[in-house]
Amino acid sequence: MKRRDFISLLGGAAAWPLAARAQQGERMRRIGALMAQTANDPEGQARIAAFLQGLQELGWSVGRNMRIDIRWSAGNAADAQKYAAELVALAPDLILASTTPSVEALLRTTRTVPIVFTVVSDPVAAGFVDSLARPGGNATGFITFEYGLAAKWLELLKEIAPGTSRAAILRDPTMTAGIGQFAAIQTAAPSLGIEAVPMNVRDADEIERAVSAFARAGNGGLIVTGSPLAQLHRDLIIAVAARYRLPAVYSNRFLVADGGLMAYGADLVGQHRPAARYVDRILRGEKPSELPVQAPTKYELVINLKTAKALGLDVPPTLLVRADEVIE
Repeated sequence: MKRRDFISLLGGAAAWPLAARAQQGERMRRIGALMAQTANDPEGQARIAAFLQGLQELGWSVGRNMRIDIRWSAGNAADAQKYAAELVALAPDLILASTTPSVEALLRTTRTVPIVFTVVSDPVAAGFVDSLARPGGNATGFITFEYGLAAKWLELLKEIAPGTSRAAILRDPTMTAGIGQFAAIQTAAPSLGIEAVPMNVRDADEIERAVSAFARAGNGGLIVTGSPLAQLHRDLIIAVAARYRLPAVYSNRFLVADGGLMAYGADLVGQHRPAARYVDRILRGEKPSELPVQAPTKYELVINLKTAKALGLDVPPTLLVRADEVIE
């Protein structure tokens, strides 16, 4: 969906006269959404647009029987907590929470308002749910991957850049998911002849310094683990990887569309359509405690040939035939 279509979809409420709404005879339901991106981030807009389209297909329309209040935390923990409190104060019927920090902030604020989450790595370890099959509380939703998937990123790095002997694992140390992803990579590293080097970064300056220091030695590559920080600073990460000619593997497609080399991960925009189905089920009376947390059924391999050429890499034909998308 294009940005102008998303704006029209979201702004449609203003076009519904009060009389027309009254004629529907339907209860107006209120939904909150706490997103981890900035308000003008195309990826964040695409996720919300997919969510709203999914709701439309199920009979929910902004301005007719539903209104939505969106807050954008831009990856800032303090803002996430502030906006979580704002959304709960609006007494919504339900809140959509995108990424682990958003869910954490909301669950610190409420244990009664239903929450449907997306783009979360390990909701059990984080304490969001009792189990994937029986969440047990006021939250349920959709995970991005199991930690074992992170080992696949290292395998792909070795496949596209066989000379790689060192891999910097860029992660946000404040996220438990970063620890789990690194552990999976570290376990796989010896069999691939790669030294896994943790790179703990919290902001743009730390990313710049850490990548620069790592790149001074040769035969290096980069694994960018999934986190809101990686999404927020993706332009910088892609730029420094290019500057130091580091082959890099990412967790999601949009990072490759923006110039990254390769990604393997779930369709995070598409994940917001089934999230809409869960919202529909909860609004119609089902409980989040009884709706199982779902994992992706498919992962996408995306390769940017332009970036590979700039790095002087010949992408193996065996890798190209497995790719779901090749960006030229």
